[in-house]
Amino acid sequence: MAMITVHYFAGIRELTGTATEELSLSGKTVGQLKEELIKKYPSLQESSIQFAVNEEYALPAELLAAGDVVALIPPVSGG
Repeated sequence: MAMITVHYFAGIRELTGTATEELSLSGKTVGQLKEELIKKYPSLQESSIQFAVNEEYALPAELLAAGDVVALIPPVSGG
Protein backbone atom coordinates (compact mmCIF):
# COMPACT_ATOMS: atom_id res chain seq x y z
CA MET A 1 0.00 0.00 0.00
CA ALA A 2 1.19 3.51 -0.80
CA MET A 3 2.66 5.38 2.14
CA ILE A 4 2.84 8.95 3.36
CA THR A 5 5.49 10.25 5.75
CA VAL A 6 4.37 12.16 8.83
CA HIS A 7 6.75 14.44 10.77
CA TYR A 8 5.98 15.62 14.30
CA PHE A 9 7.55 18.82 15.61
CA ALA A 10 8.18 20.36 19.06
CA GLY A 11 5.42 19.59 21.61
CA ILE A 12 3.65 17.26 19.18
CA ARG A 13 6.77 15.09 19.05
CA GLU A 14 6.63 14.87 22.85
CA LEU A 15 2.94 13.83 22.73
CA THR A 16 3.52 11.09 20.14
CA GLY A 17 6.91 9.91 21.36
CA THR A 18 8.25 9.85 17.80
CA ALA A 19 9.62 12.34 15.29
CA THR A 20 8.61 10.57 12.06
CA GLU A 21 6.49 7.67 10.94
CA GLU A 22 5.14 6.22 7.71
CA LEU A 23 1.41 5.55 7.38
CA SER A 24 -0.67 3.94 4.64
CA LEU A 25 -3.23 6.74 4.33
CA SER A 26 -2.82 7.89 0.73
CA GLY A 27 -6.21 8.57 -0.84
CA LYS A 28 -7.52 9.92 2.48
CA THR A 29 -7.97 13.58 3.35
CA VAL A 30 -5.96 15.63 5.82
CA GLY A 31 -9.05 15.63 8.06
CA GLN A 32 -9.19 11.82 7.97
CA LEU A 33 -5.48 11.69 8.78
CA LYS A 34 -6.12 13.91 11.81
CA GLU A 35 -8.91 11.57 12.96
CA GLU A 36 -6.62 8.54 12.61
CA LEU A 37 -3.81 10.26 14.50
CA ILE A 38 -6.17 11.24 17.35
CA LYS A 39 -7.25 7.58 17.62
CA LYS A 40 -3.60 6.54 17.81
CA TYR A 41 -2.49 9.46 20.02
CA PRO A 42 -5.54 10.69 22.00
CA SER A 43 -3.56 13.54 23.58
CA LEU A 44 -3.42 15.24 20.14
CA GLN A 45 -7.12 16.04 20.43
CA GLU A 46 -6.34 18.82 22.91
CA SER A 47 -3.87 20.51 20.55
CA SER A 48 -4.72 23.02 17.85
CA ILE A 49 -2.43 21.57 15.23
CA GLN A 50 -1.69 22.95 11.78
CA PHE A 51 -1.06 20.48 8.97
CA ALA A 52 1.34 21.06 6.10
CA VAL A 53 1.53 18.78 3.07
CA ASN A 54 4.72 18.97 1.03
CA GLU A 55 5.71 22.17 2.89
CA GLU A 56 2.43 24.03 2.28
CA TYR A 57 -0.34 24.54 4.83
CA ALA A 58 -3.23 22.18 4.09
CA LEU A 59 -6.98 22.30 4.64
CA PRO A 60 -8.87 19.29 6.07
CA ALA A 61 -10.39 18.44 2.67
CA GLU A 62 -7.03 18.16 0.87
CA LEU A 63 -6.38 14.67 -0.48
CA LEU A 64 -3.18 12.85 0.39
CA ALA A 65 -1.21 10.99 -2.26
CA ALA A 66 1.49 8.34 -2.08
CA GLY A 67 4.84 9.90 -1.25
CA ASP A 68 3.37 13.02 0.38
CA VAL A 69 5.21 14.43 3.37
CA VAL A 70 2.92 15.73 6.10
CA ALA A 71 4.13 17.90 8.96
CA LEU A 72 2.17 18.48 12.14
CA ILE A 73 3.01 21.94 13.38
CA PRO A 74 2.16 23.03 16.93
CA PRO A 75 0.51 26.37 17.64
CA VAL A 76 2.95 29.25 17.37
CA SER A 77 2.91 31.72 20.22
CA GLY A 78 3.73 35.35 19.60
CA GLY A 79 5.59 37.68 21.82
